[in-house]
Amino acid sequence: MFRGRDNTIVQDHKIRKHVLRDGDVSVSILNLGCITQDWRVPLEGKLVPVVLGYANPNDYRHNPAYLGAIVGRVANRVAGSRFRLGDTTYKLQANEGPHTLHGGPKGISSRIWSMEGDLSSVELRLTSPDGDQGFPGKVDFCVRISLSAHILTYDMTAIVDRPTPINLAQHNYYNLLGNGDVRSHALKIAAQQYTPSDDEMIPTGEIKDVDGTRFDFRELRTLSHTDADGSGHDVNFVLYGEPAAQLRAPNGMGLELHTDQPGLQFYSASQLEQSHPPIRNQNHGPFSGLCLEPQKLPNAINTSGFGDTIVTPDTPYRQVLSVHVSGGTSP
Repeated sequence: MFRGRDNTIVQDHKIRKHVLRDGDVSVSILNLGCITQDWRVPLEGKLVPVVLGYANPNDYRHNPAYLGAIVGRVANRVAGSRFRLGDTTYKLQANEGPHTLHGGPKGISSRIWSMEGDLSSVELRLTSPDGDQGFPGKVDFCVRISLSAHILTYDMTAIVDRPTPINLAQHNYYNLLGNGDVRSHALKIAAQQYTPSDDEMIPTGEIKDVDGTRFDFRELRTLSHTDADGSGHDVNFVLYGEPAAQLRAPNGMGLELHTDQPGLQFYSASQLEQSHPPIRNQNHGPFSGLCLEPQKLPNAINTSGFGDTIVTPDTPYRQVLSVHVSGGTSP
């Protein structure tokens, strides 16, 4: 959708790109899934592409790894593709075995949103109808993405017409080197606890301490040192402070992530494959990027003690995520 010359909203299925700029920093946003296609940050006279992206925007129509997208209505997994709300059990569309991942096979990350913006910010809107992917209620989503110097902010809201679960996540794959293996990066996460999962990545319902485990990122730790068997990381942390995460790369680039969400999914992309030609000079494959996805705790709708993900007409949804990337010894 886009706004025509007579200021009316015109709906089509064309993928459009909007570029945010501040000095030498630029960010390319697509109206498909609110996707962050490219983010360039200067370092020693060069522009480093710090997120993985496909070179051709049309390739995002098939985006199995959710590169750069806003995912939902409910991010992460809903066990058994069902949940109970009040006296009703809702059956969702499954897309990962018997489970629903990132909102279902046609979640909001696969939709064309309306898009308007200027050099510093862009606003994207989408209406998800009642029954979409099995979820109850109509939802009006709005994502405002703004760039100020080296800080990229995602302000996500949802207004509903009846109680329904909402849990969005922003799904960039970061590589502060621009290409290559991210296991040379060092990571710090403000979390003393994590939520263990079973073999199908469904949380067991436990909340465990990170102390003494390979999930202890309370101090900066190089990823290769926490992944001795090469299996990678795909785990949700329970956050306790700010910044939620910090990342350092050998080239001096740094990232600092701030969020108002209680959880952070860290995925080191051990299963990533190259689905389409990447941005020039990038490679897409296992460990070529890493995801830091703030969200509410996964499968909370089915897990006692994991918090409430139900949004009502009187309690709209909002999430604010800020990511600061720059060169030097600190962001």
